Amino acid sequence: MSGVRTRFAPSPTGRLHLGHAYAALQAHDHARAAGGGFLLRIEDIDGTRSREGFVAGIEEDLAWLGLRWDGPVLRQSTRLAVYEAALAGLRARDLLYPCFCTRADIAASASAPHHGPDGLIYPGTCRHLSAGDVAARIAAGTPHAWRLAMDRAVAQAGALDWTDGIAGPQRADPQAFGDVVLARKDAPASYHLAVTIDDAAQGITDVVRGRDLMRATDIHRLLQALLGLPTPRYRHHPLLLGPDGTRLAKRNGAPALADLRAAGRDGAALADDIRAGRLPIGFAVASAYL
Repeated sequence: MSGVRTRFAPSPTGRLHLGHAYAALQAHDHARAAGGGFLLRIEDIDGTRSREGFVAGIEEDLAWLGLRWDGPVLRQSTRLAVYEAALAGLRARDLLYPCFCTRADIAASASAPHHGPDGLIYPGTCRHLSAGDVAARIAAGTPHAWRLAMDRAVAQAGALDWTDGIAGPQRADPQAFGDVVLARKDAPASYHLAVTIDDAAQGITDVVRGRDLMRATDIHRLLQALLGLPTPRYRHHPLLLGPDGTRLAKRNGAPALADLRAAGRDGAALADDIRAGRLPIGFAVASAYL
């Protein structure tokens, strides 16, 4: 087996759909073509939405497609201490601050709102709280997230370059995201923090994922620099679009693989059709970045 290693990392918040199948095949086939390893990771730290039954469904759906992964399945819920250690290190370097704002607070405080790749950019309200005010709120048990002080983080990290296997050389611009959340009020780590740490821990050499996550790589490069982690190669593939021209998503009622299986479809044959570009009527691969 070569040194190439990819992963498929779904969240167990619903059944997999055709878009997931397309993404899993991209990562799986990229690794296998190089004689490398393909890993499965379950991103299950969202306690309000993750369901154990969907974990079994993910494994069932991938097996139905004819995909096999190497080694044990990694569960993010087993790695909370690792994320907290990383957060503690960033706090010690004065790169994090607690944020007590609700979404309504953020919307109300932004008199001239600015939007970044993740949506509304946080206006920095809690960066200006006094140490006494922060201590009092924490002592009172006020729910809070932990945000990255972006200006200080970028100053420490310096220039951040990375290369996409399709789009070519990139210069990261994490400041476009503002002070991103690294630990949510309702989850011990954000997607950005957990995925960056876990890719390094699993020795992922090639991150193969959809173009909708391409700009998120700017944040991941910053965290890699701050945490002393290696930078993998990246390959952001086009997205699968539904008949309405929008990318497939659980919230939009994308066709579940379980439903296709129940209707008598052969999973391995479906995988081969997707590889060959023979998609169900009305579905298409996006020709441009979304």
